[in-house]
Amino acid sequence: MSEANKANILEMLNITKRFPGVLALNNVSLKLKPGSVHALMGENGAGKSTLMKCLFGIYSMDEGKILLDGKEVVFTNSKQALENGVSMVHQELNQVRQQSVMDNIWLGRYPRKGFFIDEKKMYEETKKIFKSLDINIDPRSKVATLSVSEMQMVEIAKAVSYNSKIIVMDEPTSSLTENEVNHLFRIIRKLQSENVAIIYISHKMEEILKISDEVTIMRDGQYIATKSAKEMTTDEIIKLMVGRDLSQRFPEKLNQPGNVILKVSNLTAETQPSFIDVNFELRKGEILGIAGLVGSKRTEMVEALFGIRAINSGKIELHGKEVKNPSPQHAIKNGFALVTEERRSTGIFPQLSISFNSIISNLSQYKTGGVFLSDAKVYSDTQWVIDSMKVKTPTQKTPIGSLSGGNQQKVIIGRWLLTKPEILLLDEPTRGIDVGAKFEIYQLINQLASEGKGIIMISSEMPELLGVTDRILVMSNGKAAGIVDTKTTSQEEIMRLAALY
Repeated sequence: MSEANKANILEMLNITKRFPGVLALNNVSLKLKPGSVHALMGENGAGKSTLMKCLFGIYSMDEGKILLDGKEVVFTNSKQALENGVSMVHQELNQVRQQSVMDNIWLGRYPRKGFFIDEKKMYEETKKIFKSLDINIDPRSKVATLSVSEMQMVEIAKAVSYNSKIIVMDEPTSSLTENEVNHLFRIIRKLQSENVAIIYISHKMEEILKISDEVTIMRDGQYIATKSAKEMTTDEIIKLMVGRDLSQRFPEKLNQPGNVILKVSNLTAETQPSFIDVNFELRKGEILGIAGLVGSKRTEMVEALFGIRAINSGKIELHGKEVKNPSPQHAIKNGFALVTEERRSTGIFPQLSISFNSIISNLSQYKTGGVFLSDAKVYSDTQWVIDSMKVKTPTQKTPIGSLSGGNQQKVIIGRWLLTKPEILLLDEPTRGIDVGAKFEIYQLINQLASEGKGIIMISSEMPELLGVTDRILVMSNGKAAGIVDTKTTSQEEIMRLAALY
């Protein structure tokens, strides 16, 4: 083995991972030096988390190999990774909220005194780790009583408790204040001084350049470049992240935006925390895109418009009159419709028929005699969904779960059109859909805008936003960073705004 290879604590070589119909990682390599902070960057969907899940034993790679301290390893689960000194602080914290902090840290490996858990030793060991990391949390506190940032610190302490040689941090500052970020950076510097290597996933450019030694860029599941952080600028990182050809094809735009129909003023939902002082307007027949990175609160803002999330302050006006949507039922009556991001978990009833899934949002319209449903009207409207959305299905009675993702999405859009909405909210409408079906969805969105619908569309795919929308609202860490004209903007400008706050 060469001297260069000996210097690396971790080498991930030519990693390939396939999911059905998707090449998630294509021949990706990553090398990590002990005591270094190595940033892993790329747009949403670039493959960063998938690569780390292959390292951590959550996913099994299809090709490639992993060398830890020069020896090949294959982790089939996260327990094996932890036992070998590899920890991961996930973006979505997975804690037992009704248990104590120290229970969460030592879960599955409690210190014991004979047959019993040694509570005293567990408490003392937790305090010792907290003191070394300057974390001021009572180990006996319930996790449910902690703030999100404190939960994050507990997860980092848990990773340290394994005496980890490598800690992966996936978007660790998405819910942290500036002071909390500085505290996290002090912890990272201390870990570095103890020769712990950190893989740091983040979209925040200034953070990356401040904390990292090296930066690896990924794009569309492929390795692009690794460079010294000292040699890089924000502009260079952005160009490497987004510098792909816009190869997807989009239908010709036919819609003509008209007068303002929706006005949102100072919209704020402060719980969890969420978004603050969001302002924008939507015109009749306009497709307004919403861009943003992980933690930007795009979905939360759209959910608030639809009554799923409570609003602390602000105003929503439709045709110049204030409307209040305290629930989805109120939102539907006021002319709003929402196609959710997670189609399978919140969009469809997979075991039930296309017919049921088509009418479920508008059930009261099908009652006859106050109790029964009108079979004729149900049949007629379901057929309208199938025909107008061009749904490929053998019959109306086919379970929707047996359809392709694109056809499922068409049924969901058709379902909402039966409620005759004026404002159609689309959250990642083409996620998990093949290219051909995407084009059909784009055509449908274009057609609906041409018919005068106001459309708000969240997407993590930059080419999609640039190919479909008229204007783009860019969200950054719960704030509206700016609104750009799609014809005159660039991926670089959008990315710069997305990383503003």
